Amino acid sequence: MSIQVSPTVTNGSHGNVSGENNYLLELLQQCQKGVETLHVTSLQEIRDRASAIIRQSTLPTTKIEEWRFTDLSALKQIDFQAAVPCGLPEALVAPLTFPEAANSRLVFINGVYASELSAIGDLPKGVVVSNLSGLPAEYRDRIYNYLAKSEGGEEIFTTLNTAGMTDVAVVWISKNVVVETPIHLLFIANSFRTPTINQPRCLVVAETGSSVTLVEDYLNQFNIEEPETSEAEVSETVYFTNAVTEIWLGENAQVRHTRVERESVEAFHIGKTAITQARDSRYTCNAITLGAKLSRHNLDIFQTGEQTETILNGLTMVAGQQTADTHSAIALNYPYGMSRQLHKCIVADKAHTVFNGRVFVAKAAQLTDAGQLNRNLLLSPKARVDTKPQLEIIADNVKCSHGATVSQLEDDEIFYLQSRGINAADAQNLLVNAFAAEIINQLPILSLQQTLLKAVTREATTLNLAD
Repeated sequence: MSIQVSPTVTNGSHGNVSGENNYLLELLQQCQKGVETLHVTSLQEIRDRASAIIRQSTLPTTKIEEWRFTDLSALKQIDFQAAVPCGLPEALVAPLTFPEAANSRLVFINGVYASELSAIGDLPKGVVVSNLSGLPAEYRDRIYNYLAKSEGGEEIFTTLNTAGMTDVAVVWISKNVVVETPIHLLFIANSFRTPTINQPRCLVVAETGSSVTLVEDYLNQFNIEEPETSEAEVSETVYFTNAVTEIWLGENAQVRHTRVERESVEAFHIGKTAITQARDSRYTCNAITLGAKLSRHNLDIFQTGEQTETILNGLTMVAGQQTADTHSAIALNYPYGMSRQLHKCIVADKAHTVFNGRVFVAKAAQLTDAGQLNRNLLLSPKARVDTKPQLEIIADNVKCSHGATVSQLEDDEIFYLQSRGINAADAQNLLVNAFAAEIINQLPILSLQQTLLKAVTREATTLNLAD
C-alpha cells in the first residue's frame, strides 16, 4: 500500500542520545518490565525495532514546532514506575459501564486485561473481541499485518508504547458483518501512592463491508487496597497513560468511534489514534477530553482510496491549571474524498487548550470536499487558547475551507435568559451546556450522552461563572 503523505504529518523527535534523554530511557525500562514473550517472533521483532528507535531519540521540547505550545516539563519531573496488575470489585466497575454494551465489553486495569470484569457474550458470528492472549489462533498471525503498521508509528510516544507492548485489545469485524451492539473498551488506571505509567493498546480491523460502533474510555478508579481514600485524593492521583489505537477500515466499511478521556486532574495522558481508510469507507470520531493535568491526542487519518468519508467531532473542557492539546492530521490522497471536522473547546480559570488541525489535499485528490472549524469558548480572562488550522492543497479542483473562532459568553444572551426568570449563574451554565451539547448529542450511545452532559454540568457549576 502506498500513501502519499507529507512528512510533517508525523511529529517524531529524533536526535542523538544525550544526557537529557536518560529520562526517556528510564521510561522505556519501566515500560518493558514484565513484558511477556507472547507470540515471540513477531511481537518481539516489533518491540525490538521500537526500542532501537527510542534509544536514538529524545523527548520533544517546545523548540519543536509540533510541541511548541505543549510543555512536557511537568511530566519530566516525575519518575514513573511500571504499573502493576491489580483487580477491582465488579461493584466498583459496574457504574463505569454502559447498559448498551453489557455483553460487549473489554476491561483493562493498568493496561492489563481483566477477564473477570469483561463480557463478550452478545456478539454475532464473525466478530472477535479479545485481548491478545485470548485471540483465536486463526487471527494471531493475521493481526501482524496491521499491528504497529500504521503511518506515523515512529512518533516518540507511539514508539514507546510499541516498545513496551504486552497486551492488546483486539476488535476484528469480518467481511460484511454489521454489529448492532456497541463495543466498549474500558481502560482504568488504578494507582495511588506511587506515580505509575500504563500503556493501553488497541487494534481494530473492520473488513470490507462491515460496520461497528466503538467506545474507547480512559479514566481512573481508587485503589481497593486503600479504601479509606477520599474522592478528592482519588481525583489527584498522579499517573501517566500512554495509549495507542490503530483502526483499519476495508472498502465500504463503517466505524463510528467515540473516544472519552476523563483521567485524574493530576494525571498525564498522551494518546495516538491512527486511522487508515480504504475506498468508500466511512469513519466518524467523537473525541471528548475532560481530564488530566496535561493531555494530548494525536489523531491521524489516512484516506487510501476514492470516495472516502471522514467525520471528526471533538469537545475539550478544561479548568484550573489543565492543558489539553489536540493535534489532528487528515491526508486526503484520492479523488472524491470528503472530510468534516468540528472541534470545540471550553476553557476556564488558567487552563490552556491547543488545537492544531492539518488537512493535506494531495495532487491526485481532485474533487475533494473538506471543511474544518475550531470553536473556542473562554470563561476566564486568564484562560488561554492556541489554535492553528492548517490547510495544504496541491490539487486544483477542490472545495475546502477552514477557520477558528474564540469568544466569550454573550451578555445579551445571558440577559435574555435572566429576563425569563433564570438567575445569572444558571443562565451561564445553560449556555455552556448548549455549547458542549452540539458535540455530545452526536454520540451514538444514549447513556454515555447523559453521563457526559452531567459531567459538563457539574464542571460548569463548580466554575461559579456568575462571579
